[in-house]
Amino acid sequence: MKKNEVDLSIVIINFGNTKEFTLDCIDSIGSHKNIEIILVDNLSTDGLDKEIKHKYPHVSYLRRDKAYTFGQNNNFGFRHSSGRYVLFLNNDTKIIDNKMFDEIIGWMDKNKKVGVVTCSLVNQDGSYQGTGGGFPSLLRVFMWMTFLDDLPLLDKIVKPFHPMHSFSPLGSNKNYYMKIQNLDWVTAAFYFVRSEVFNKVGGFDDDYDAYMEETDLSFKINKLGYENRYLPNWKIIHFGNISYGNENSLLKELKNILVFYKKHYPKWHLPILKAIIRLGCILRIIVFGVLRPNLAKIYAKAIKQI
Repeated sequence: MKKNEVDLSIVIINFGNTKEFTLDCIDSIGSHKNIEIILVDNLSTDGLDKEIKHKYPHVSYLRRDKAYTFGQNNNFGFRHSSGRYVLFLNNDTKIIDNKMFDEIIGWMDKNKKVGVVTCSLVNQDGSYQGTGGGFPSLLRVFMWMTFLDDLPLLDKIVKPFHPMHSFSPLGSNKNYYMKIQNLDWVTAAFYFVRSEVFNKVGGFDDDYDAYMEETDLSFKINKLGYENRYLPNWKIIHFGNISYGNENSLLKELKNILVFYKKHYPKWHLPILKAIIRLGCILRIIVFGVLRPNLAKIYAKAIKQI
């Protein structure tokens, strides 16, 4: 297909044997004349290829038999895309109303200053998930690691790195994600971006092994002068942590914040960042030692990798 032959290319990555999630995700998208679906299958052995070829002939199936990162697989899918827009969509998601694609295309056509859009991510019970936040400045990381951003109304003074506080006794801050707003970074679970903009910044950075790559990408797009917009009037179900799990998620994010700083902030920020993260890990080991001992053990591991 020639570049820009369709309005939207949806790129989905299947890591390993997660066939059921991938098939359910594709089912929920449906078939659209102006939309192509590109499935990058990385190392599955559960017969996904046969299912796709038999049941979903409209899906472009790309097989990769060597392990690649989230960003590398998405860049690979993008190179085979032909849309004016590209949506990087997690396979552990379910579209609630597939008219949303045409509606977002129309919205983006009218809002030229917006480079990236995401929607609400909700759990199966309809509760909101974190969907983005502020870039991880030293102040924001300090507030995050020391629980200060759990304090009510403080997000109105300093935009949090992670606005959602699911386990905080002071409240989850779910109202943060009920309003239309610009966010510094938005989730890669539903990352709807202009193809020309994605191409201009060079796509996802290969140096991130899952987590923080969307923050890095959003940072580069923001530097070009584009806005990253959160639009909660559209929503999808996100099952979450299917491919990595909670321990890997936390360890990889903390590790990759350091990578982000090496790329985008002055060198003198890095030792301060490491000290903040270590302090936060120690504090969380103390807090979670009794309440959530398994989580405390993960933070103990994190200290060793910083």
